[in-house]
Amino acid sequence: MCFVFFGCSQKNTTPPDIAANAVVPSARQLQYQQLETIGFIHFTINTFTDREWGYGDEGEQLFNPTELDVEQWVKTAKAGGLKELILTAKHHDGFCLWPSAYTEHSIKNSPYKDGKGDIVREFVEACRKHGLKVGLYLSPWDRNRPDYGKPEYITYYRNQLKELLTNYGEINEIWFDGANGGDGYYGGANESRKIDRKTYYDWETTWAMAKKIQPDIKIFSDKGPDVHWIGNEHGFAGETFWSMLTTDSLQVGSFKTDYLNTGDPEGRDWVVGQCDVSIRPGWFYHKAEDSLVKQPQQLMDIYYKSVGRNAILLINLPPDRRGLIHEDDVRSLTAFKQIIDDTFADNLLATAKSTASNTRAGAEKFKVENLKDENLETYWATDDSVTTATLTMNWEAPQTFDRLLLQEPVQYGQRVSAFHVEVQRGSGWETIATGTTIGYKRILRFEPVTTTALRIHIDKANNTIALAGVGIFKASTRETH
Repeated sequence: MCFVFFGCSQKNTTPPDIAANAVVPSARQLQYQQLETIGFIHFTINTFTDREWGYGDEGEQLFNPTELDVEQWVKTAKAGGLKELILTAKHHDGFCLWPSAYTEHSIKNSPYKDGKGDIVREFVEACRKHGLKVGLYLSPWDRNRPDYGKPEYITYYRNQLKELLTNYGEINEIWFDGANGGDGYYGGANESRKIDRKTYYDWETTWAMAKKIQPDIKIFSDKGPDVHWIGNEHGFAGETFWSMLTTDSLQVGSFKTDYLNTGDPEGRDWVVGQCDVSIRPGWFYHKAEDSLVKQPQQLMDIYYKSVGRNAILLINLPPDRRGLIHEDDVRSLTAFKQIIDDTFADNLLATAKSTASNTRAGAEKFKVENLKDENLETYWATDDSVTTATLTMNWEAPQTFDRLLLQEPVQYGQRVSAFHVEVQRGSGWETIATGTTIGYKRILRFEPVTTTALRIHIDKANNTIALAGVGIFKASTRETH
């Protein structure tokens, strides 16, 4: 016989946390996904030539913003709910927004601040002042450089990357795209140059260099390694979207769009999906597009198809020739954030009595009430052998809603691949929505329903079922009208 007051240990009856899947996010990837919405700033000499892609022969004197206010960019982004901004430090035309020691084609030879300006520095300081993460874009293609396409250019490119990652403090994300080669100025050659995308850039060496300088930086490209392109520039992830890929099957600039848009349930690498879209038709400012700014309701549709499908939303905000984000863009982005706040302010789950068909060993640690606390670290889970389950929510009075939010504790991996949702109608039940993947966040839209009971059926999962959050909401009238 054993008595606890004699110092005997008691057996711990609380079951362990669920076992992690084989592929899970790193801590920095999980923190990154929790940003949810971030922004892009496309601003360079193209702003003053009314082009999307500069040819590379533009004179530095053309770059002359008259009222540039980087804090206005950052305040606009923050008011729009964006948690990070990425700046085009160098676009395809090769013009640099910092006084690079490796080229004369930069801001140091422009009229801006009599050649003493450094917009990269202004940008990073403003972001930090207002609590936004910093990202930078350095175009791999350079239509200005005479040595583009030769080995010497890769040395030049890496030297510039070192400048950006060494001289401006912590950079949260470095952005590499797949625009590689074609016609250009190339120091006066005025010709088309092609490169071997598989070998020319030697990306693995460049990424290793970036990680050595800044170990916590997130690297974006078609294949990651930390964040990947979603396969289109509309801002839409696939209806089914996994955070896994097998990156060995990809190369930067390969544009394997269908694979990138759905992810891979059998993928060997966790790579966060990023949905990029511009608030205007173009990526740089064009006065002719002032009437074509996406409206808040359009941005909300994109939000549901990106953040609401387990991805990050990247919204581009192009400053105009003054060096300011245009008033129409500011109004639209701010109203977009207000709609999000209004729609998701009141979670009807808070007043529901929630039950589950199975709870892991019946333990308090995995109780269904964990779905209410908005914390990925606490979750409801089933026993290991259970891969189908039902959650039921009941209210004393009828509730009206048209949005459902689900979250998995993705630090353990992505599991659910099929589910459906029912509401009680009289004495029976009616299916109002179906879905496949959930991941970090899934938001479903449906016509408004009024009911006293809702059921969420998890129909298929690749491991023990676990949900970290459920949200039941009524959309803002500003969204639906």
